[in-house]
Amino acid sequence: MAEPIKTVAVLVANPALSSILSMTLAGASSLRVRPFETQLALTTYLHLAPADLVVADFDSVPSRADRLAQDLKADRGIASRNLQIIALASAVTAETKRASIDAGIDEIIMKPMSPKYLVERVLARLANKKPAMKSERMQSLRRRDWSSYGDNVVPMRRREPEPQL
Repeated sequence: MAEPIKTVAVLVANPALSSILSMTLAGASSLRVRPFETQLALTTYLHLAPADLVVADFDSVPSRADRLAQDLKADRGIASRNLQIIALASAVTAETKRASIDAGIDEIIMKPMSPKYLVERVLARLANKKPAMKSERMQSLRRRDWSSYGDNVVPMRRREPEPQL
């Protein structure tokens, strides 16, 4: 059985770095990469479609990785509750470490790094992810018993009684 394709969202400060990371991650056949320029665009996407992992940047002024992680974890409208976050940082200080732990960031990678190293870390993190039985949205759907309508008939609208002559 083929391994399911995982979605990785990329939000970094530098557009050139975003492009390089997105292209390198897209080289892995098991990954679907979605680059974003703003936190708003990322959050909007996550409201519509689940992602398995987010790569964020501590050097991004409008949306630092720790603030992004806090916002994503607190947002109930996001489809994937098991969202993992990898942060890229140019320096890991005591403040950065504390903020990462408090925000729920799963891993920090020091910049500069090889883009291939990032691919290895993303694949390893996704491989270690506990398999979810079903997403929350799928669990919220109830299975309906259609047997009362026949073998393969699903009514699309209410049947009106036929007039008797």
